[in-house]
Amino acid sequence: MPTRTARTAWNGSLEEGSGQVELSSSKIGTYEVSFPKRSAEEANGSTSPEELIAAAHSSCYAMQLSAVLSGAGGTVEALDVRAEVSLGADPAGGFQLTGIKLIVNGEVSGIDEDTFLKSAEEAKTGCPVSKALTGVEITLDATFES
Repeated sequence: MPTRTARTAWNGSLEEGSGQVELSSSKIGTYEVSFPKRSAEEANGSTSPEELIAAAHSSCYAMQLSAVLSGAGGTVEALDVRAEVSLGADPAGGFQLTGIKLIVNGEVSGIDEDTFLKSAEEAKTGCPVSKALTGVEITLDATFES
């Protein structure tokens, strides 16, 4: 299996500095990062580690759920997956990821709602990104559409 890479160039202090994250393997873009924008409610044109983790998690989970559903006899018509990654204070000092919420709406034929919900839970624990993030509580909100 391949290794994917990203690179960040950073200048300045945490509070006043900024950087650029380059998605090196795919070469699809370079994105601005800064701590003030990372910790603000509005991103205002910058990305953050949390947003990048959310992108990785939602796409990985969608792939894993598709595989699990197919294995259960379902035909995936559409999956809409959103990941919400929260940053907060770490009681030991600094910051930490305080939670990840996966939200999936699935349109799947050939299975019932119970099979969909069981598959959604199985995919949550089986997704490689979920496995990498075991130090963070991951919750799931799954909705089935037949």
